[in-house]
Amino acid sequence: MPTLLLVRHGRSTANTAGVLAGWTPGVDLDDTGREQAAGLVGRLSGLPVAHAVSSPLERCRQTLAPLLAARPELGDPAVDERLGECRYGDWTGRPLRELAQEPLWRTVQDHASAAAFPGGESLRDLSHRTVDAVREWDARVAAEHGENALWIACTHGDVIKAVVADALGLHLDQFQRISVEPCSVTAIRYTPHRPFLLRLGDTGGLGSLAPREEPSQVPGGDAVVGGTS
Repeated sequence: MPTLLLVRHGRSTANTAGVLAGWTPGVDLDDTGREQAAGLVGRLSGLPVAHAVSSPLERCRQTLAPLLAARPELGDPAVDERLGECRYGDWTGRPLRELAQEPLWRTVQDHASAAAFPGGESLRDLSHRTVDAVREWDARVAAEHGENALWIACTHGDVIKAVVADALGLHLDQFQRISVEPCSVTAIRYTPHRPFLLRLGDTGGLGSLAPREEPSQVPGGDAVVGGTS
């Protein structure tokens, strides 16, 4: 199966301000975020990216813009609302320091499967929609570009954490133990029997993720996607 590169958007003005952005319009990358997005081009050089999908929010599309400019063959990214940020409802736009005083905060941190944001969605719903989205896109990329294709989905921190938790077989209540920095890359390869987490929140070079012509095999038919040593 293809390799999914989950890119968290670069640092945004909301990240800098310590505000829970959610789906607030007009949240852009800050100066550091724009530098991170420009640097993504070099980090992905040598990787034959076949397809790109994005959250509809500006900060994700801005993160992909330098890469797409350098690789016009990719065209415009597909946009999938299921990869959008969690809908935080009444919490949207509020300072994180203030939200940390809310009783719901501890539920979000310690018992995520029970957390539902007032006027928004639950973290269970977030997990279901995002995992469905990446698995459906992965199957589509495999059908259109082959089993060794690489593809990118640019999305948000909580989305990536939920997808990683699913790939690792973790209960959603453990997803806050996962950390992904702005403009980091998390790589997952799904196989018929299990997913493999190849990178988690990587902010360095990614050249070793280039597909191999003859991947090693282990008993049971699964590719040893990360190598044998």
